[in-house]
Amino acid sequence: MAKLRVNPNRMELLKLRRRRDVAKRGHKLLKDKFDELLKEFITRIGENRRLRAEVERELKAAYGLFAVARGEAGRASIDEALLAGAPGELLETAERNVMSVRVPEFTVGELPEPGGYSPASTPVVLDEALGALAAVTPRMLELAEREKALELLAAEIERTRRRVNALEYVLIPSIDETTRDIQMKLDEAERGNLTRLMKVKDMLAQQQEADEGR
Repeated sequence: MAKLRVNPNRMELLKLRRRRDVAKRGHKLLKDKFDELLKEFITRIGENRRLRAEVERELKAAYGLFAVARGEAGRASIDEALLAGAPGELLETAERNVMSVRVPEFTVGELPEPGGYSPASTPVVLDEALGALAAVTPRMLELAEREKALELLAAEIERTRRRVNALEYVLIPSIDETTRDIQMKLDEAERGNLTRLMKVKDMLAQQQEADEGR
């Protein structure tokens, strides 16, 4: 593990110990956040799978009705009918906060009634197909909202995981190793100072004995 580049003195040692305390608290907060994000993600995954299965089943039925309509009236007539009418505002978008992640929120407006084409030139099954599609549209938008939220949560989980690992496996061990290294150097310097002091004391004692012997 690479050590941090700091001066090996007591001031830096105190700074490193405070930095380690901050890193440990940050690690705990991020780990708790990671666990909560993961729990939220797993819960949403189950709900999303259920909703997706329902939407796919309803869409399959609606597309089946469109296929019947095309078979009866021809693709050109059905495509012309589908282009009839004026477009309207379908939904409003907003955001909300989920575990510090800004996820989209869709509000579906009232869908217009199918129309704008001649019933005489289109089969009745087209009305049924459009009705089935209109019925599943709000759930399709809900599915899109949920899947985008899952995508954003997954990205935040990955970012949080990297930060947790960086603290746990890189920064904190580096601080610990640097702290030990500085402490060893300080202890060694203290032992050296103590040895020199003892030598000076011995020299003074010898000098005093020599002075007394004269």
